Amino acid sequence: MRKTEARRSAGIVSWALSGALALQPLPRRALLIFRNTAYTARLKLESINARPSGFTQTVELYATIPGLLPIHEQTMSKFSPLKFVLLMLLTLTMAPLSHADWYKDEQAIMGTSIVVEIWSADAGTAQEGMWAAMQEMHRIDHLMSPLKEDSELSRVNREAADHPVKISRELFDLIERSLYFSRISEGAFDITFSSVGYMYDYRKGVAPSDADIERALPGINYRHLILNPRDTTIEFTRKGTRIDLGGIAKGYAVDNCITLLAAMGFHQALVTAGGDSRILGDKGGRPWMTGIRDPRKEEESAVVIPLSDTAISTSGDYERFFERDGERYHHILNPKTGKSVKDTRSATVIGPDATTTDALSTTLFVLGWKKAMTLLESLPGIEAVIIDSGGQLHYSSGLEPPKPPG
Repeated sequence: MRKTEARRSAGIVSWALSGALALQPLPRRALLIFRNTAYTARLKLESINARPSGFTQTVELYATIPGLLPIHEQTMSKFSPLKFVLLMLLTLTMAPLSHADWYKDEQAIMGTSIVVEIWSADAGTAQEGMWAAMQEMHRIDHLMSPLKEDSELSRVNREAADHPVKISRELFDLIERSLYFSRISEGAFDITFSSVGYMYDYRKGVAPSDADIERALPGINYRHLILNPRDTTIEFTRKGTRIDLGGIAKGYAVDNCITLLAAMGFHQALVTAGGDSRILGDKGGRPWMTGIRDPRKEEESAVVIPLSDTAISTSGDYERFFERDGERYHHILNPKTGKSVKDTRSATVIGPDATTTDALSTTLFVLGWKKAMTLLESLPGIEAVIIDSGGQLHYSSGLEPPKPPG
């Protein structure tokens, strides 16, 4: 299914409020902001469910109009509503009309929903950009899918236990990058998880027996992979070892698409592959308000984060799972046990690129929040929000948790 939608935004005043558009109610969610953030917008609410009743609330805000610089920050107690409205009207009459639109395409690729959104003044150019991004997604899927018999990765799984297999530099480099995350996490991230993982079928509700897991578990160990950078070959030192790049490939594909769109001259875009997203620029002069889903309430956000020019990935136990006898079987396996991780519901990572955030969201999910926070302190430029098995939220040191009501 393909669907393209355009959203007209010419001449619209965009409110950059830290209350996630604070003139709307905020049911059961709170805004999370970065410490030392460059964003100046702030909304002080008495409770999470509060809604400003007018200009009597203490509000610091600015407004932006496409093509114009932000209006200087004002404090409403010193700036009357009448003057504010008159200033808005005056600014609107002075603003040049923009005819650019947001264009959106969505397709099912790599076993997930791929969404590409582009800001462009020309519909044809936007269509070319979305088409190019989707083709790149298809290309990476055909290269790295463990489910396609003719993919390069499938050939590795068939032959690498028998002899060194020559692979493309692209696949070699991503496997090498995967091993970096394995080393820094002491094996919490491990692409050989597939040695057991291939026996699960989440759609059919199939899980391997304990005996099957015990037989296959020795195949999980990233140290079984031998890479030869000179010849770009890979070899498995143990029979039964398989690899799956599902914990890093989608983020890599997202990064490639953003790089491609930037090279085509686009300055504002969003590319999403399942739980992995990367933002190019911002959203019409304001950040994208990105919600982290409540793992147990599909339609609700646990927290909302304003983001621009960055990447964000979430790994959750709600993405692919089934339940049996009160136990949840999901796709994020502990490499040490071959079974679904029990102590985490979701892990969200914010960082400079989606390859990194994709791999780290899986890594932190497996580690659990305490070990995850220790690892994060050694990784500059990375922030995270982890929701544990009890629904408690844990934040890295560079994020400021929402203040409780009152």
